Amino acid sequence: MTTERQPLSLKHLIGTAALALATLAAQAHEFKLGAITIGHPYARATAAGQPTGGGYLSFANAGPADKLLSVSADVAKSVELHEMKMESDVMKMRQVDGIDAPAGKKVELKPGGYHIMFVGLKAPLKAGDKFPAKLKFEKAGEVEVTFNVEAPGAAPMEHKH
Repeated sequence: MTTERQPLSLKHLIGTAALALATLAAQAHEFKLGAITIGHPYARATAAGQPTGGGYLSFANAGPADKLLSVSADVAKSVELHEMKMESDVMKMRQVDGIDAPAGKKVELKPGGYHIMFVGLKAPLKAGDKFPAKLKFEKAGEVEVTFNVEAPGAAPMEHKH
């Protein structure tokens, strides 16, 4: 008995592509605050007893220069903005009082650079969970976003236009 392979139909290919795009759209999420677009806020899952967690996102500013001043979220006792950078072959992390949002530029908060620290976690962050947080910009004001919690080793979703 021989089995012949049937060529894929155009209808099948279009259906598969539509499903893939729908999945991508469900994972990549963004929020708008005036001229600022916030892309894919996510946090890494944490282990039981881990006191801090990291948060990441991007923001693109199509308007005048602004500055991310703070983040607040009920999942932690406090939330801080941090920067990691190499100084004399040593990676150093420090708290910053804000992160510039230059006019016409995109800023990435990611591991090894600027990021958000959720300090004094009230419970572990579990992969698949979501939680609300509020971002406060100096000029644009405040916006509520949703952080997706991703597995510790997961590569962040890239969101390109």
